[in-house]
Amino acid sequence: MTTDPSETGSSNSEPSRTVEVERKYDVDTATPLPVWDAAPGVDAVTSGEHRALDARYFDTADAALSRAGVALRRRTGGPDEGWHVKGPRQGDGRLELGWPLGETDGVPAAVATAISEWTTDPLTPLARIRNDRTAYLLTGPDGVVAEFVDDRVHATDLRSGTEREWREWEMELGPAAPADAAGREAFFTAVEAAIFSAGGRHAASASKLARALGF
Repeated sequence: MTTDPSETGSSNSEPSRTVEVERKYDVDTATPLPVWDAAPGVDAVTSGEHRALDARYFDTADAALSRAGVALRRRTGGPDEGWHVKGPRQGDGRLELGWPLGETDGVPAAVATAISEWTTDPLTPLARIRNDRTAYLLTGPDGVVAEFVDDRVHATDLRSGTEREWREWEMELGPAAPADAAGREAFFTAVEAAIFSAGGRHAASASKLARALGF
């Protein structure tokens, strides 16, 4: 991958910024969804919204981004489709930067600038991850407490051609989530009680990309 010349005018564009605080869980194909009656601060759950997501992940030949704890992807589908750079984990969260897709598949100049902190070497495709996602919002009096997603994933390791399929759940805190560490921990404790009761378990891999690559 090289920088897309048509995107050089966007090098000064400001990306969207989201601090992700989420936890992931492995689950079997037929496992029923959890019940959220005991989740603190949650009084309603939306009906599921289907999203067909298709992402390609990139890195250098010597895995400079992965070694720095950074992920770069181009994803179509869903409300936040575009280019995303997920930075190294800091405490309980991870900063995600986002830019529009652009007119070509080339890496936009603004994205290349963002990852230049870690590398300016050529990029190569690592994996394609297609995800049949159903998303649910857990809401309370002040808005969205968290988003729960039920993912059925089909991944291809583009280096070897190896394909893998699995199902996983993610719970990501929303703007109305507890702001203090104790409140967040209490929320996730209740979440995990519901997930484990339904048949879920802690994720064996740290990310979809790691699992796609066999880690």
